[in-house]
Order: sequence, then C-alpha cells, then structure tokens
Amino acid sequence: MSITLEQAQAAVQAAHQKSIEMGVKMNIAVVDAGANLTAFIRMDDAWLGSLDISIKKAKTARFFDMPTGAIGGLSQPGGSLYNIEHSNGGLITFPGGIPIKDAQGKVIGAIGVSGSTVEDDHAVAEAGVQALAGR
Repeated sequence: MSITLEQAQAAVQAAHQKSIEMGVKMNIAVVDAGANLTAFIRMDDAWLGSLDISIKKAKTARFFDMPTGAIGGLSQPGGSLYNIEHSNGGLITFPGGIPIKDAQGKVIGAIGVSGSTVEDDHAVAEAGVQALAGR
C-alpha cells in the first residue's frame, strides 16, 4: 500500500498551515512508497534552492525509512553511514524529511520540507505527518 493522493494533499495542507503559523516560507514535498513525487507546493517567495532539497529530503526519508536528521547523525565522519549523502543521486542528511506510516506502522511514503532552519523544517514536516496519524 502506498500513500493516496488525498492523504498526500492532506499532509501538504497541514504542513502548509503550520508554516503559515510559524511565519516561514517553505517548499513541501510528499513521495509515495516508491519514492515518487505525489504532492508538492512551493509557498510564494520560498527559496528556489529549497525546492530540490525538499524533494530529496522526502526521498531520503523513504529510501531509508527514518527521519533525515537520524541519517545525518549516522553519516558524520567515523559514522556507520559516512558519505551516504553521495549515493542514490544525492541524499539530504539533515532534518526536515520524515517517513509517513499507515495505522499499522507500515511506511507508505514520506514528507520533505525545506525553506528555513532545520528545526523549522522538521516541525513543519512533523505537522504533515501528524495530520495523517490514525488515518
């Protein structure tokens, strides 16, 4: 099972609402279980360079089924995943990408957010994930 378009749009909408509340301009991407882009928005005046980063964060979170910040911790010099960001056509290994799971805990997609600090990116992504909790 993969995330539906309706679910992906709900996650993007919740993340968009959170960004408005926080006063930040974000690029928000949702990928399905196969890491294919399913839904995306770029808020007015959001950084152009963050467009690609948001998509790569979502893909990275889905490729490894863990938050991108966790991968970042493992990819530091001496870490078990050192230099992993150079694989798969380029990964993003800092916070802002989170897997999306169904009610049974199976990963059905992921969300990636970029456009502010990594803390803000993660908070906005988390809002998108929480919008689907229990669906």
